[in-house]
Amino acid sequence: MSFPEFETQRLRLTMLTVDDASDLFTLFSDESVVKYYDLEAFNDVSQAENLIQFFNNRFNENSGMRWAIRLKDDDCFIGTCGFNSWSIKMKNAVIGYDLLPKCWGKGYVTEAVNEIVSAAFLDKLPCGTLNRIQADTVPGNAASESVLLKLGFKEEGLRRQSGYWKNQFHDLKCYGLIKSDYIEN
Repeated sequence: MSFPEFETQRLRLTMLTVDDASDLFTLFSDESVVKYYDLEAFNDVSQAENLIQFFNNRFNENSGMRWAIRLKDDDCFIGTCGFNSWSIKMKNAVIGYDLLPKCWGKGYVTEAVNEIVSAAFLDKLPCGTLNRIQADTVPGNAASESVLLKLGFKEEGLRRQSGYWKNQFHDLKCYGLIKSDYIEN
């Protein structure tokens, strides 16, 4: 299957390429973007190149996929979104997203994530139709939680100290969205 690309009212969701390395470096070298992430801020563009390769390998192995989020008007890169992993057998996936700070608060992530969630529930992805999509947030990441709640995700609980990065344990709030709940909205 070729990499599925999507358009929304304001955005284009496309495959990441090596041409995006500089923009991806800008995104992941920003401390405010990686504040809740399990990685340190990037300090070299080669890290972005490696991440693009990692994301594209996931697609090639049919274990997940990540899109570049671009403004439709000028094709400007503003972030990424996608499925960190999926299980074809279990028909579920884990979702993630990030955005340049200058674009925060404009509804872009909600718009992009809604599009890929819809694609996953309507059998438009190589993983087949999913029944459940999960997202994890670190308590305090109110912006991310707001996106999930707007899209109909339900808070399902707190997994205490289930993450470990940046030399400390992190609690993770689990959010889930079931196909039947999404389709009814």
